[in-house]
Amino acid sequence: MRLGLKIDVDTLAGLRRGVPVLVRVLGQRRIRASFFVALGPDNSGRAVFRVFRHRGFFQKMLRTRAPAVYGLKTILSGTVLPAPIISKYAADILPCLEDAGHEVGLHGWDHVRWHDGLLQMSAEDVKKEVNCAQEAYTHILKHPARSFAAPGWQASAVSRAVLAEAGFLYASDTRGQGPYWPCFGTEKNFLLEIPTTLPTLDELWGFGGLSSQDFFQLIASRLIRGQPQIFTVHAEIEGGPCLPQFASFLDQVLAQGVEFFALEDWARELLKDPQKIPVAEVCQGRLPGRAGTVSRQAGQEAAV
Repeated sequence: MRLGLKIDVDTLAGLRRGVPVLVRVLGQRRIRASFFVALGPDNSGRAVFRVFRHRGFFQKMLRTRAPAVYGLKTILSGTVLPAPIISKYAADILPCLEDAGHEVGLHGWDHVRWHDGLLQMSAEDVKKEVNCAQEAYTHILKHPARSFAAPGWQASAVSRAVLAEAGFLYASDTRGQGPYWPCFGTEKNFLLEIPTTLPTLDELWGFGGLSSQDFFQLIASRLIRGQPQIFTVHAEIEGGPCLPQFASFLDQVLAQGVEFFALEDWARELLKDPQKIPVAEVCQGRLPGRAGTVSRQAGQEAAV
């Protein structure tokens, strides 16, 4: 059983508080993970406007106890409080991530802007978001990022064209069943996509009384031999109030013989034989427990 651990860092609090404790927990278990960090303004407070656009958003905030999980400062960031630029606080943290052996990729510039508005953004707007994030990343780590994970699992033909042109090795922008070449209508994009294949804690936490511990038991039960899976966690949640349950989950699956891998390593492995990677269409769809829609892998077609 193989499991790729994808850790999204959406906020300044996630970077400063969640990342260091996750690095410690992973280091104690010799697990290598892939961290994807948003580096622009932390406009988390503006997410409140999803109440008017995304069905189920308010219920999700109540179910997951968002104010307690994220903290008042994050909840108000970008509205009542100024939006801090996350990259200004990342100079010491990102090099420590690399030194610890983890992959560090981009999770966009303005996380909320991409999450809520990508499908209406022009190519120039998308290029600005990607270039700002890449410039900040390169300034800190002295080399460009090789991977990108879209905020909110939002991908479009425009965004994928921009990412392919920017020279990334792969992206992890969608939800799906396995790696593929994305297709938008008749337009194929040959930047490898490695989708998240398992549900996330914030989607199922609280449904029918499901506890965080119950959730991790569910994830452990879905790991299948011979079928690598991608599991996305969040620095703000698994690196915050649910850290003990997450650590117990890691111990459990390690005892079951699960091997962890960084997404970058799997991408390089897959790209050795690109003809075996299937083509699949990307569509917008809903997922249980997630407000709004996400970009999803449709039924796979024949291999390229």
